[in-house]
Amino acid sequence: MDEGGLLGGKFLFKKLPDGLLGKTRVRCTICKAEFKYHRSSSSLAYHLRAKHPTESTSTGPRQSTLQEYGACGRITKNVREKLTNSLVVWIAKNCRPVSIVEDDGLREVIRAASGDECYNLPSRGTIVSRLHTLYGDQRTQQSSKLVQVRDVALTGDHWTSVNNDNYLGVMAHFIDNDWTMQSFALTVSKTEERHYADACADHFLNVANEWKIKDKVTTLGTDSARNMVAAARLLPFEHMPCMAHILQRTVTVSLNDSTFERALAKCRKIVGHFKHSPANAQELKAQQAAHGHQTEPLVQDIPTRWNSTLEMIKRIQRNKSGLTTILTQQNSKVTMLTDQELDRLQKLEELLEPCRYVTELLGGERYVSYSMVLPALCHLFRIMEPSDDDPVYDLRFKKIFTTDLAQRRDSSNLTWLKIATALDPRFKDLKCLSKDERREVWASVHDLLMSETDAHQPSAQTTEEPSPKKSKMSICLLGSSDSDTEEEEDAIDCCLNLYKAEPKIDIGECPLQWWLKREGAHARLAPIARKYLSTPATTVPCERLFSLSGHIIQKKRASLSSDNVNRIVCLSNWLSAKKD
Repeated sequence: MDEGGLLGGKFLFKKLPDGLLGKTRVRCTICKAEFKYHRSSSSLAYHLRAKHPTESTSTGPRQSTLQEYGACGRITKNVREKLTNSLVVWIAKNCRPVSIVEDDGLREVIRAASGDECYNLPSRGTIVSRLHTLYGDQRTQQSSKLVQVRDVALTGDHWTSVNNDNYLGVMAHFIDNDWTMQSFALTVSKTEERHYADACADHFLNVANEWKIKDKVTTLGTDSARNMVAAARLLPFEHMPCMAHILQRTVTVSLNDSTFERALAKCRKIVGHFKHSPANAQELKAQQAAHGHQTEPLVQDIPTRWNSTLEMIKRIQRNKSGLTTILTQQNSKVTMLTDQELDRLQKLEELLEPCRYVTELLGGERYVSYSMVLPALCHLFRIMEPSDDDPVYDLRFKKIFTTDLAQRRDSSNLTWLKIATALDPRFKDLKCLSKDERREVWASVHDLLMSETDAHQPSAQTTEEPSPKKSKMSICLLGSSDSDTEEEEDAIDCCLNLYKAEPKIDIGECPLQWWLKREGAHARLAPIARKYLSTPATTVPCERLFSLSGHIIQKKRASLSSDNVNRIVCLSNWLSAKKD
């Protein structure tokens, strides 16, 4: 308190009649209100905050009350609940281990961000319980999507964790009523049995029954491993070999039987020389900077990693000047590729680049891919046609490639491929097929329309005994059955001719948008198109379940218990799809 008044002069003592200042009453200098004063300015400060908030900032520091101290900086119950739920979503979406809530560093980060020095992370049991609840809620939403569709395609793949645990991942793919491609995980379940055909078949059936879609499943896409192919034969679904695996096997066979292997072996030695030595890798970075190149490590090709051979060649070609300088200065036993070998690898790069493009094109899950398989393979066959300018090693590679790819294509589900291609308005001219094959395809589509019509007609059988009058009527109408069939044939032919007369759309346009706008005009054909176009061309979407954020996430998954892998990986897939 100063001589002029209280709280910085905001309150003045009231003058008595004798001219002295009274110490028991004060007056607000702003609103002239009078207050009793008993050596405490708390009520006066409250008046300033309530009535004159703009003037209360200059009242100076004061001691907080116990209630104010408890409320200041503490996270409220609602905020704590939101924070816990956010942690659960983060753990699920990014495949973090549940044990991360026991991390002291994470706790300190949240304390610093919230200002609550007393905050403690939720327990591991709380997170697991919330994960189960979140999984149940999200699974109900995914199940409701499956209830609304008639046809569902499955893809499946096996994965072995760094703990040597085996998991089966299964995904569902379908086109919804709005003609939007939908894909999401059904399970990533641990398997204890050996991967014999009957065991694999049982796993797929169990998943279909668990999600109540056994009668809706049309196709099952897997790799071309013998046990998976044998398992597919035991199931009532059409088997769709992964086209990316087929293409990769063809590339591997062609490289092994070609004359490129010697140059590729030298490439692998060069890559190993720099991958296994930090000092050599640092020298390469210095050379890349000196030549104005992007800093990038060399890539070692791995048989199971698609397009890794192509990437190895491309990086060596981009860094050939720096590699030559380093290997020459080191006088290393590892020698640089000769100009002739580099020219040969340049030719190989030109042959492998279209294969990479096709693999990536067919590996999508958010757009129609199965109808692109035959046009894409036709494109590869044209590229691999021999020319007079081809050197001998190119001719050998092309011959092996086209022979092997043709055999693998013929052993795939060609009937389904051809029908899917015909029902895609981008490729319905079927230029990738011969004229005889085109007639067979349209005959198959005609039969499908007949089957679709028969399936939706009411059954003629009845459990009640027909009346004599009805029996006579049915006998009279028997003679009209042939004409009805002919009329139905004519209607189906008209339906097909109407679709074939539609102009073909550009390859960059979306076939699902085309069907969305013209579903009414082609009502009979639309359900068949939705069925055949929903099948994915590869199992790449399923394999992404095991590499949601690259190989680092695979290491993080090793610390998850096997009981939580299914929930967390599925949740990650579902929540990420919602963001997209």
